[in-house]
Amino acid sequence: MPAPQALITCQDLSFGYGERRILDGISFEVPRGKVTALMGASGGGKTTVLRLIGGQYKPQSGRLQFDDQSIPDLNQAELYGLRRRMGMLFQFGALFTDLSVFDNVAFPLREHTDLPAALIRDIVLMKLEAVGLRGARDLMPSEISGGMARRVALARAIALDPELIMYDEPFAGLDPISLGTAARLIRRLNDAMGLTSIVVSHDLDETFGIADQVIVLANGRVAAQGTPDEVRHSEDPLVRQFVSASPDGPVRFHYPAVGLADDLGIGA
Repeated sequence: MPAPQALITCQDLSFGYGERRILDGISFEVPRGKVTALMGASGGGKTTVLRLIGGQYKPQSGRLQFDDQSIPDLNQAELYGLRRRMGMLFQFGALFTDLSVFDNVAFPLREHTDLPAALIRDIVLMKLEAVGLRGARDLMPSEISGGMARRVALARAIALDPELIMYDEPFAGLDPISLGTAARLIRRLNDAMGLTSIVVSHDLDETFGIADQVIVLANGRVAAQGTPDEVRHSEDPLVRQFVSASPDGPVRFHYPAVGLADDLGIGA
């Protein structure tokens, strides 16, 4: 059976801040209709990849395509059009605190469409039903839990029926029950709505449980790529350190610096 067509293609992509290289010639594909997990140590460039896909940053070299469109080459109008095909779940939800649950989900529909109010209401209620929170529509963000806020943010992310959903640390700060609920919801919505999902996460067990493909970034490169089982059994020392959460390995505790004695002027 042929492999699914890639929705996103990244080839020899490099990006950095000044002289600090964050991504150094990375290449991968995101298969259409699948859940791809983007993992690695903190500061490894995972969120940067999401920002490159969303067109917030432009790569310094390489190729980045969304459904055969070169993202860095789009003008502003084309980029805004492309973003309507994407949904984003920000870390901790990023709900508008002065808007109700209903109005948070309705916001992208009111901002980007000319749909009548009655139709917007029906769409919002259906999206909230999909995440189990239709009954919370009149509550304010301050009146709901962190896990509920994450689900409201997910309902908002799917309001425009995007092709791609990007999740930036969707499990951060959640209790075990909310975490498991969020993970199952990501998988269920991906399959039921025919979405393509990219999940940035440090939670190995839950992420490996829902992902079709795992990409591990380290030192600006793709250290491992494959099914969760293939990555879990990788022989690469860096990947093994990440999967086993070992403090000793290629990822160093100390950021590169001159010797402590020299820095403190001892023995000068």
